Amino acid sequence: MSQQMTTFGKWPLKRLMTEVCGSGHKSADDLTREQALDAFERIIAGEPDPTTLGAFWLANRWKRNTPTELAAYTDLMCEHVDTAAPDCDPVDCGANYDGKGRSAILGVGAGVVAAAAGTPVVVHSGDRVPTQKQDAYKHVLDELGVPTELSPQTSAKMVDATGFGFYYQPAFNPAIDELFDRRDQMGVRTFVNTIETLANPADADVHLGSFYHLAFAKKVVETFIESKHHDLDRVLMFQGMEGYDDIRPGLTKVAEWDADSDDESSFDDFEIETADYGMNFESEDLRVDDIAADSAEITESVVAGERDDQFADAIALNAALRSYAREDVDSLDAGLTAARDAIADGSAAAVLDDLRAF
Repeated sequence: MSQQMTTFGKWPLKRLMTEVCGSGHKSADDLTREQALDAFERIIAGEPDPTTLGAFWLANRWKRNTPTELAAYTDLMCEHVDTAAPDCDPVDCGANYDGKGRSAILGVGAGVVAAAAGTPVVVHSGDRVPTQKQDAYKHVLDELGVPTELSPQTSAKMVDATGFGFYYQPAFNPAIDELFDRRDQMGVRTFVNTIETLANPADADVHLGSFYHLAFAKKVVETFIESKHHDLDRVLMFQGMEGYDDIRPGLTKVAEWDADSDDESSFDDFEIETADYGMNFESEDLRVDDIAADSAEITESVVAGERDDQFADAIALNAALRSYAREDVDSLDAGLTAARDAIADGSAAAVLDDLRAF
């Protein structure tokens, strides 16, 4: 990694480790915004030696990051993001970049169906991101023959032209992409795995993401609130399969946040029971052998109206949640109707055709 900056603040990572965050998960102190900004400026510039950087990342993992720290890291990252906003103001889907390894990726199909139903959707990912380095959005789209290695400006045109678009991390977030090797050497997730999903390269007003525990969803919402870069109207986070943005069969917890007109905020949560929508399948029923290839085949057959099974139900329900997130529908029931109509009348298949031809 090349040296990009020559001057920093007063908080090198070793000093932060010694004086603030390096004493263990029970006794460590949290970083101020100034300290977090200084630390991440140094990291992006490649200033810390590998041992110190690894120790700092691990100390952050042990003590757990605060919204103040995550907002600072996110804001500094976003200074390096090449943002390209489509005219249509899509839903920003920031699934975990390190991918899935057991179950089908449903978000491509859900995004295509939602787009056909009138809700523009943006997805973004890297390519085999540490630590899991499993299949993500890019790999399903590659299997479908949809172009992925695009400039952010071309991605924005894709969204406006088709209702669905993919942003490629190395193109819109090169500062994070350059950290790949050092992240790979860590062997565990770091706060970079969290903040990269918050890059919002399409400058959308609505973010839809995933979490493992409800407390983490609230932390992400508070991160957005504390961010000086982001100014979102609405955030939906849910407990997706394998930490991805796919609704789980059975019970899925959803966290919902809206910014109101006087800059106050509201945070609520609710549950989705797939059985309430006549969907009687389990997580095991969504497992596949080859994540990218099988997910692509499933996506293609569902949007073409050729399947009437658990995958068709799951994609329709995930499409409904995207429409609900953008408030294009007032309920998941209404979203499901719109999604199924978009499949039945050929609109979803047409969106996929347009993406392939883009």
